[in-house]
Amino acid sequence: MTTGAIEARGLGVVIDGARILTDVTVTLPQRRIAVIGANGSGKSTFARTLNGLVAPTEGAVRVAGIDVAREPRRARDAVGFLFTNPDAQLLMPTPGEDLALSLRAAGTNRHDIAARVAAALERFGLGERSDQPSYSLSGGQKQLLALAAVLVRRPRVVVADEPTTLLDLGNARRMARLLLEGDERGPVADQVVIVTHDLELAARCDVALRFAGGRLVEAGDPEGVIFRYRAEFA
Repeated sequence: MTTGAIEARGLGVVIDGARILTDVTVTLPQRRIAVIGANGSGKSTFARTLNGLVAPTEGAVRVAGIDVAREPRRARDAVGFLFTNPDAQLLMPTPGEDLALSLRAAGTNRHDIAARVAAALERFGLGERSDQPSYSLSGGQKQLLALAAVLVRRPRVVVADEPTTLLDLGNARRMARLLLEGDERGPVADQVVIVTHDLELAARCDVALRFAGGRLVEAGDPEGVIFRYRAEFA
């Protein structure tokens, strides 16, 4: 397996007796990776294997040079995961406390935490909301806070599971721009994996994977992959 690429070899997943993924084999050196497919196709399960949220039943997954099953802690440090619903990952009462928790979990020097929290909140337009109750934030602000909590740990890879689904148009565009293009500080990570039903978003990536029936049925140029996916439902 190649260091620095996302790789799956013979990846299979069975959960509670149900087969979710079968024989997924792919190498992904590209920076921006879209994962598409119908509901129940296995795409979100594939994404969850990339940082150990779901363990392979067969085969192996390697991300950022790390065998995820053999070194789960290193994988969690290297791969940040952004959930569809930010309420699933905002654990503390305020934004400042949430980011501080992420940094403590990463083993950050306690003397550096306050400065890194402030910088992360400022980056995402939340600088004045550090002590505001997280529940009172708008949906877009919550998703930005969730992304900030992922990025404050400086992961090498970010996996985002339908990150724009619950957002209005303006916030969806902002989230897409951050994930795909970064900001004045540069890209958010070395690689970004976006699981999405938004085919316009998928088309902006460097490569697209299409899942169906628990199998990876196609990987390649987004334009062609998306064209054939649309044709299935024409």
